[in-house]
Amino acid sequence: MAYQKTEHHDESTTVALADLYRNVIQMIGESPERDGLVKTPGRMAKSLQFMTQGYHTDPMAMLNSAKFKEPYSEMVIVKDIELYSLCEHHMLPFFGKAHVAYIPDGYITGLSKIARVVDCFSRRLQVQERLTHQILNAIQDSLQPLGVAVVIEAQHLCMMMRGVQKQNSVTTTSAFSGEFGKNSTRSEFIRLISADLIK
Repeated sequence: MAYQKTEHHDESTTVALADLYRNVIQMIGESPERDGLVKTPGRMAKSLQFMTQGYHTDPMAMLNSAKFKEPYSEMVIVKDIELYSLCEHHMLPFFGKAHVAYIPDGYITGLSKIARVVDCFSRRLQVQERLTHQILNAIQDSLQPLGVAVVIEAQHLCMMMRGVQKQNSVTTTSAFSGEFGKNSTRSEFIRLISADLIK
C-alpha cells in the first residue's frame, strides 16, 4: 500500500456534521443564522475532519515508503516535532512537542517520515499516554531498530480552559524500547534532546 498525502474532506460527512453543529449552536443559545455564524457549521465540519485525518493514514505505509538499507548504527533523533491533537475526553486540543529517536539495525527511514508518524497519530481523538506508545510501536514494527525512544511534552486545554484551570501545567510522557532500556543510552537521549546544539 503506497502512502499518499491527503487532506480528507468527505462531502457527505461535511454536510452531516454541519447539520449537527448548526443544532449545537442553536442549543447553546446562539442563532446559526447570524452573519458571523452562517458559515461556521461548515467550517467546523471541515476542521474536525482535518484534525482527525490521521484515521485515514497508514503510518506503516508512510515509514515503509522511505525505508532504506543503511549500515548506520548510531542514534537518530528528530526533536521538537510540533504536535496538535484532540483530547478524547472533552474534544479540546492538546499541543506541544515530540522528541523521537531510534537506533538503526540495517534500515533507516526518511527524517520527515518520523514527523509524519507523529502527525498521523496526533490527528485522532487521543490521550497523550497512548499517543506516545503508538509512535514508538509504529517505528519499532516498521524498521525493527535496536531501540526506540519517544518523549512528548504537551499542554492540555481541558486543564487550562476548564476543570482545574492550571494554565502553566505541562504533561510529559515517555516510552522506551530495546537499547533505550539501558540507563546510559536513555541518559544520552535525554541529554541530547535537552541541549541547544544549533546556535
